Amino acid sequence: MRGRRVAPCLSRSRFCLRGFIGMATEGGGKSFARRDRLLEIEAKVQTWWTENDVFRAESREKSPQPGEKFFGNFPFPYMNGFLHLGHAFSLSKLEFASAYHRLRGANVLLPFAFHCTGMPIKAAADKLAREMKQFGDPPVFPREVEEAENQEPEPKDQNAPESAMKDKFKGKKSKAAAKSGGQIFQWEIMRSLGLSDSEISKFQDPYNWLSFFPPLAMEDLKVFGLGCDWRRSFITTDMNPFFDSFVKWQMRKLKSMGKVVKDLRYTIYSPLDGQPCADHDRATGEGVQPQDYTLIKMEVVAPFPPKLGSLEGKKVFLAAATLRPETMYGQTNAWVLPDGKYGAFEINETDVFILSERSALNLAFQKFSRIPEKPTCLLEISGHDLIGLPLKSPLSLNKIIYALPMVTILMDKGTGIVTSVPSDAPDDYINLHVLKTKPAFRQKYGVKDEWVLPYEIIPIINIPEFGDKSAETVCKDMKITSQNEKEKLTEAKQKTYLKGFTEGTLLVGEYAGMKVQEAKPLIRNMLIETGEAIMYSEPEKRVMSRSGDECVVALTDQWYITYGEAEWKKLAEECLSSMNLFSDETRHGFEHTLSWLNQWACSRSFGLGTRIPWDEQFLVESLSDSTIYMAYYTVVHLLHNGDMYGGSTSIKPEEMTDEVWDFILCSGPYPESSKISPSILKQMKQEFQYWYPFDLRVSGKDLIQNHLTFSIYNHTAIMRREHWPLGFRCNGHLMLNSEKMSKSTGNFKTLRQAIEEFSADATRFSLADAGDGVDDANFVSETANAAILRLTKELAWMEEVLAAESSLRTGPPSTYADKVFLNEMNIAVQLTGQNYANYMFRDALKTGFYDLQAARDEYRLSCGAGAMNRDLLWRFMDVQTRLITPICPHYAEHVWRELLKKDGFAVKAGWPVADPPDLQLKSANKYLQDSIVLMRKLLQKQLFGSKKTNKKGTPTPAPSASLSEAKIKGLIYVNEQFEGWKADCLNVLKSKYDKASHSFAPDSEILNALKETSDEVSRDFKKMQKICMPFLKFKKDEALSLGVHALNLKLPFGEIEVLRENLDLIKRQLELEDVEVLSASDPASVSKAGTLASLLQQSPPSPGNPTAIFLV
Repeated sequence: MRGRRVAPCLSRSRFCLRGFIGMATEGGGKSFARRDRLLEIEAKVQTWWTENDVFRAESREKSPQPGEKFFGNFPFPYMNGFLHLGHAFSLSKLEFASAYHRLRGANVLLPFAFHCTGMPIKAAADKLAREMKQFGDPPVFPREVEEAENQEPEPKDQNAPESAMKDKFKGKKSKAAAKSGGQIFQWEIMRSLGLSDSEISKFQDPYNWLSFFPPLAMEDLKVFGLGCDWRRSFITTDMNPFFDSFVKWQMRKLKSMGKVVKDLRYTIYSPLDGQPCADHDRATGEGVQPQDYTLIKMEVVAPFPPKLGSLEGKKVFLAAATLRPETMYGQTNAWVLPDGKYGAFEINETDVFILSERSALNLAFQKFSRIPEKPTCLLEISGHDLIGLPLKSPLSLNKIIYALPMVTILMDKGTGIVTSVPSDAPDDYINLHVLKTKPAFRQKYGVKDEWVLPYEIIPIINIPEFGDKSAETVCKDMKITSQNEKEKLTEAKQKTYLKGFTEGTLLVGEYAGMKVQEAKPLIRNMLIETGEAIMYSEPEKRVMSRSGDECVVALTDQWYITYGEAEWKKLAEECLSSMNLFSDETRHGFEHTLSWLNQWACSRSFGLGTRIPWDEQFLVESLSDSTIYMAYYTVVHLLHNGDMYGGSTSIKPEEMTDEVWDFILCSGPYPESSKISPSILKQMKQEFQYWYPFDLRVSGKDLIQNHLTFSIYNHTAIMRREHWPLGFRCNGHLMLNSEKMSKSTGNFKTLRQAIEEFSADATRFSLADAGDGVDDANFVSETANAAILRLTKELAWMEEVLAAESSLRTGPPSTYADKVFLNEMNIAVQLTGQNYANYMFRDALKTGFYDLQAARDEYRLSCGAGAMNRDLLWRFMDVQTRLITPICPHYAEHVWRELLKKDGFAVKAGWPVADPPDLQLKSANKYLQDSIVLMRKLLQKQLFGSKKTNKKGTPTPAPSASLSEAKIKGLIYVNEQFEGWKADCLNVLKSKYDKASHSFAPDSEILNALKETSDEVSRDFKKMQKICMPFLKFKKDEALSLGVHALNLKLPFGEIEVLRENLDLIKRQLELEDVEVLSASDPASVSKAGTLASLLQQSPPSPGNPTAIFLV
């Protein structure tokens, strides 16, 4: 274990990227006063929280009832740099959820720790040391540049990520960078973080990273406003002796249960690091697994051609990797890439394999090389030189086959040598067909007729749908004639390979008559046992380690955790079935991972971490020391005394024995021999039993395939059933302004940069708005800037209202507008509570902020000359402050204490109490607002005429041109109930609606019922059917979207009453002298329209749709 180092005492603001610093200063006429005010408020509020220890979480003796406590956590970030917006996005989900539960009165624990285990820090430190040794201290790197435009484009790597391909063609790169494979120097990376050369040199010691970055991350999170109990923070590795003790206990516990074993297994491996490369050790290729092949040994028949003369006396084989050993009976030839680069590699004293260099390296790490882990190439050779080689291939019904050219072979997959079975492989069929039918193609590659023409398709597998020559059948059916029809060939392969495996029957060989899926493993084993094939494995896709080298698959003897073991898997599935995962996609992801996850290499020989206690040459790898550390959060404050590195307390690290950990975390017997005070032991056990199980773990969805599933497995093995996890909430990645976040493209922002540019609350606001599903979310800078404006304008409005308190109307809410506004606040409280509870934070922002502000603005407009109600505005400020608190806590705290002069803290103010929403009043107000919009359109139409042209092509004139020059009176005609054929339609629809299935009977059944209603409908049903159908469709759609109440004959409120109660609002909104609300069924009322009464015939009012007529 290394001694603890103290983090350098440096100004945090130095570590902004240089290009960003200017954004935080005013200049060029742009003011940052609003942003700066938010920053000032945030600094003040954070001081309040710190002084009052607001987020300190303490257990209680009595076990909590459901809802009384909330323990949420987040995968600790890796400490090789600063936290960025991607970290903040996932973390914000936990922060908002915790803040909501705290607001509702729950006892909330949100802890945070820092991950330092693994190889990235050690690799970066070693890289710095190498650069200093090669280029000096400080290093002087070569600065010659090369124009990328003058370079030959590199061949496209099919497995390279898109971002890597873009990086290959940047405008310039230094010669030093070019020599290092296009990777930037580690020293330059450190400089980009704002570190000076004298400081950077210290980072060649990996433990300096551990003392430097975690305190800065903690500072960033405090400025972000994270509601964390910082007493419970810690770092991993043996630098923290208490956590080291915890991990050793966990590993010994697993081993004693038979869940850690030593075994010889295929694993992704970094040759440069000399150890397995797990997901978190990879720069690219996370989640990639070994792909197993059968390597067919196709013996080259002597005499050898001159190019292979140096290999005389050895057994030489073309080594072809196949996933379908059962098809080897149908070989007609082998394929090679004419321009491919191959080598003849020594496998042992006698055997030589011809294959690609990449596959030879994989084999060397699988104990198939004369010199272990170092492939020995006796001869470099091209694919052209292999064409025409006579071969004896295992199981082939042809005694001799030949190596032939195929131009579509990929050298980064398999060995570059491909078997050819044209009966069942569409690619093989088409390529052989082209060679047979095109002499010019044969001539181009020097292919002799006798190597091709005598060879016919050999039926080896019968597939009911495709017969015994499936590739030929499918290619002809799909009209595939060329090897260049890649998409069609891919589809053809999917058809034949799947059907061949699931439904095919073998026609030849000793397993003839057997189903392919049964014969396949038997044939594979037979080939290996007879020495005609070997096992071969390689990464499914390209994997690059963080040290910068391409990984292979190695056969390693090391320690494994036995994930996938049948009984353990059942427990994991049982745990998963009871968890809240918040989305079907997340559940499917876990189910898929459980279906394939197998033994996991848990030991490493390089990096930082905890030593495997029974085999100290190895370290516990980074995904294996982070599976149940959530339990460590419950007791860490009693061990560390507030020091994340595990500082001195009354307890010594060596006193945390296995018996003590068992007592605290597994309800083991009291450790009689322990020197720890019984009261402290009791307190630690109380802490664990009070907080566990944790309620929520928030994470990016990419951790489903490893860390999160490992956590389920380990909890079920070590913890009692009542302590299994309750919920995981997974999210997608975060884009920045609709583009992928990437340091290489510059579209990247650290958490500190975002806070300095926008403020913490505006950053949190934009994170809440970014999205809540498992799809990728989007942080939009414009949203953050708009939040700055909204929040500061709202502060100004509240200050104005408070200053003008005497001008406000007093007394209880009495007007229609008062009642609507109060109801809107009740609705906001209910909906926002539901959205927070479901962790739908964008929706919570909408209902608790945007919609609430819109309701306030509408209320202000509705009150007109009459003042707004004081109590309602105070209620609004109180409610809005509480509802926005989880997302913008600094803003809310300032309003709570400074403006509203309330006691305590907004973060613990309690959820606002509200009456049940009056949905009828909500509906009535929507009717009112919609009606005003409709009447405004009708007024414009009567004032200025219709924009539609008549038959002569001229605009329709306004009915009364004089309206625009006089004071206008409005007559609003209402028909509160459907009558006649419309009433018949609605009654029929009601009778044909199934509430259980929320669906209607077929249209034919509805029309038959309608035909039997009134004489008005049945008299000329064909004519009435044309009239009724649009109305029927409209009301059906309305009922399906709004509910069956849409089929009622009248609205649930009196339309005339609502409109008359709001005449003043209507007059002001439409700028009318006078307004009357009239019944369209009253002849006397209709006569008031005079000559314009015809408009009531053209646009008759119906429930929910009044008709307005405007007169001088």
